[in-house]
Amino acid sequence: MKAELITRFKSVADDGGVMELVVWRVPQAVLPSGHGYKFGAVYAVDGVRVIGFDNEGDKGDHCPLHGRELPYNFTTVEALVEDFIAAVDAVRRTP
Repeated sequence: MKAELITRFKSVADDGGVMELVVWRVPQAVLPSGHGYKFGAVYAVDGVRVIGFDNEGDKGDHCPLHGRELPYNFTTVEALVEDFIAAVDAVRRTP
């Protein structure tokens, strides 16, 4: 099985903030994640990442947020999308 694109979106807000998310179903789990998805999501302002969600390399599922890496509990693609959008909304509401 080849990697299969599940979803991809990108949006640019009026203030120039960029939200982008991509999710692939992969033939083998990206270790140490125990699921068959590879994902990356980023919210950046002026070219600087503010929020991220990914399962890059040996880090497992995590959420880079304000320079820290927090664990992320991936359950479903739908929950990932909702969690990412909620995190971006929360950051954008914070002065």
